[in-house]
Amino acid sequence: MPLRFVECPSPNRDDRGGSPIDILVLHYTGMKTAEEALARLTDPVAKVSAHYTVDRDGRIYRHVPEELRAWHAGVSYWADERNVNARSIGIEIVNPGHEFGYIPFAEPQIEAVIGLCKGILSRHPITPSGVVAHSDVAPARKEDPGELFPWQQLAENGIGLWPAKNPLPARGRGQGEGEHSAMSLAHYGYGVPPEVEVPLEKVITAFQRHFRPSKLDGVWDAECAALLAALLVQTASA
Repeated sequence: MPLRFVECPSPNRDDRGGSPIDILVLHYTGMKTAEEALARLTDPVAKVSAHYTVDRDGRIYRHVPEELRAWHAGVSYWADERNVNARSIGIEIVNPGHEFGYIPFAEPQIEAVIGLCKGILSRHPITPSGVVAHSDVAPARKEDPGELFPWQQLAENGIGLWPAKNPLPARGRGQGEGEHSAMSLAHYGYGVPPEVEVPLEKVITAFQRHFRPSKLDGVWDAECAALLAALLVQTASA
């Protein structure tokens, strides 16, 4: 089905300063209604925006042209980049989120997200590991788009990554934790201490929320280690 765009411009934008566009950040709106979210994203006083918002029925609201910087990521970090807004495109996905009653994403909504992302990836040199959650780039502050977001479905459609191999079963603490887990997470793109002031537990939880949503405990175990190892193999061969 063709994508359905609705023009809904936001004044909250500025120049990218010559930065390349190589990150795609997915969010949920985290507000009670789509109308509230759209009002905030277009309010000059709020000083927040995104390039697009995808409603539950599949409508896509276009806020900021891709060549301009939208203000969606806030204080964030990915793959040695601290000004994520300058290098990214931000997509908000309508969902009340954890604060207002987190619910599964709607099928027409995800179909629209997939179509929109495919178009963005065709226009910009964004690698699979550059398709991230807001919680990936700001794990101390954010949880979106959350553990109900169908990252595997997106990866099956060529958007982002999903571990290709069956991971080892979790065996609790002791394998790959501490310094080794932090090093591996940083290799994938996450900001970890001491480079970034964030508790390692929060980074691990963000990783789990994206790639192991069945258990969000912030503990690095054998299953997490196997998942990340598979991802690193995929990034090396991409």
